[in-house]
Amino acid sequence: MSVLAMKDLLEAGVHFGHQTRRWNPKMKRYIYGGRNGIYIIDLHQTLKLFDEAYAYVQELAQNNGKLLFVGTKKQAQDAVAEAAKRSRSYFVNSRWLGGMLTNYRTILTRIARLRELERMDAEGVLDSLPKKEAAELREERDRLERYLGGIKEMPGLPDAIFIVDLKKERIAVQEARKLGIPIIAIVDTNCDPDEVDYVIPGNDDAIRAIRLISNKIADAIIEIKGGEWQETAVEAAEEGKTGEEADAAAVAAQWEALERQVGGGAATGGASGILTEGNETGATHPVGAEAATTDAEAASEIAAETGQPTVERPV
Repeated sequence: MSVLAMKDLLEAGVHFGHQTRRWNPKMKRYIYGGRNGIYIIDLHQTLKLFDEAYAYVQELAQNNGKLLFVGTKKQAQDAVAEAAKRSRSYFVNSRWLGGMLTNYRTILTRIARLRELERMDAEGVLDSLPKKEAAELREERDRLERYLGGIKEMPGLPDAIFIVDLKKERIAVQEARKLGIPIIAIVDTNCDPDEVDYVIPGNDDAIRAIRLISNKIADAIIEIKGGEWQETAVEAAEEGKTGEEADAAAVAAQWEALERQVGGGAATGGASGILTEGNETGATHPVGAEAATTDAEAASEIAAETGQPTVERPV
């Protein structure tokens, strides 16, 4: 029996593709037919392929892999954030900055800056500063949170990414493919399915369709990890902590190690050391010379979008 129900797919409008004049011929095998100038997606294939994606995500969770949800279009922003938070995963829903994967060293320094500003605010340091300076720092913190808040607790590169709208997130697709990171995606009739490892044929524009599939992907993780999270919460309670505090402590320890690598430069392998570090599933994501050539451009974009000069402040 399929994880999804045909009735739910129909009610969410997952079967509605794009106009017949806007299509990718490679999607022909996933299309049932056309109606009133709109392609209709074959939901029998959607059910079958979703089950394969679901099984993969469960295997990923079983091996403590990290899943990154990506959906920056307006219809997807809330859905991917909610699904990621429910499954204790990570997300990008504001804008994909060039180099988020391939220039991860720069991303780590910006996240370190965000964490520093949050600490300063929590400890009352910002309140002791002149109003103008405090306002500027809070604005910087808010900007960083908007772009990086969904990945600020992610210790290292993701082991897989789930994408809503391949065309909109083409840079994320390119970076993931360059690093060999598996891609799971809702693939509409105007997209290229060959770019994706786990194709889920479906409507990537309707809010209900996006929410249904995103939540089911999250459920795959929860089904595997839910019991473990409960055990962690019980153990934490016995130690006088909440489950969230225990998780935060574990993440903090991982982040300390990553930040030491960032600060260590060549002595600790620098960016390459971080980007090729083995993850929990035993996989590595090497970054070749081709990726390295784009580092300066990516760093400039990240710096511009997060309101900082390319030369980083010490953290």
